[in-house]
Amino acid sequence: MPCGEKRSVRLFVAVNLPAAERRAAHAATAPLRASALPVRWVADDALHITLQFLGDVDEGRAAAIGAALAPAVAQAKPFPLTLGGFGVFPDERRPKVFWLGVERHPALELLANDVARALAPLGFAAELRPFQPHLTIGRARREARAAAFRGLASLAADVAWEAVIRVEHVDLMESTLGSAGATYRIVHRVALSVDGA
Repeated sequence: MPCGEKRSVRLFVAVNLPAAERRAAHAATAPLRASALPVRWVADDALHITLQFLGDVDEGRAAAIGAALAPAVAQAKPFPLTLGGFGVFPDERRPKVFWLGVERHPALELLANDVARALAPLGFAAELRPFQPHLTIGRARREARAAAFRGLASLAADVAWEAVIRVEHVDLMESTLGSAGATYRIVHRVALSVDGA
């Protein structure tokens, strides 16, 4: 990179799963990955709940984003969150995104709203569509045809996974796209307050 040139990074804000639950979710979805579905599957260490996608951002702004998150996130108390179930976006006839379910917990929705409100002054607009928490486990390949997913319902019936995690922190994440898919790195972590104060 030429001297003085600014580096752009792809950032998002997320709740990461504990390692044990990521492994359990990955094991439960093995029947899907073993199938011939034209899907690019997500690695187990990449499973997370996105609160807000920020896109390509000047690397130098990461510290300011982390600093803006701190007071918003620190007002929230840790809470339990139930995970489980399987689905796709937009529908089973032509799926694009494959996901595991996340409870629509009021505390999680408030957390997402607090994150959006904290980052709005930095120029990051909140999503126009309603917050739909989920764990992305795969994305259909661009060349995939609808006919390739006809057996999806029977494969999905073999996916049995449920867990309860404790949400204790929010992470600013960097996403690096590569030929094998995206890899993620925690740039900044903010803990929820033990007393909500």
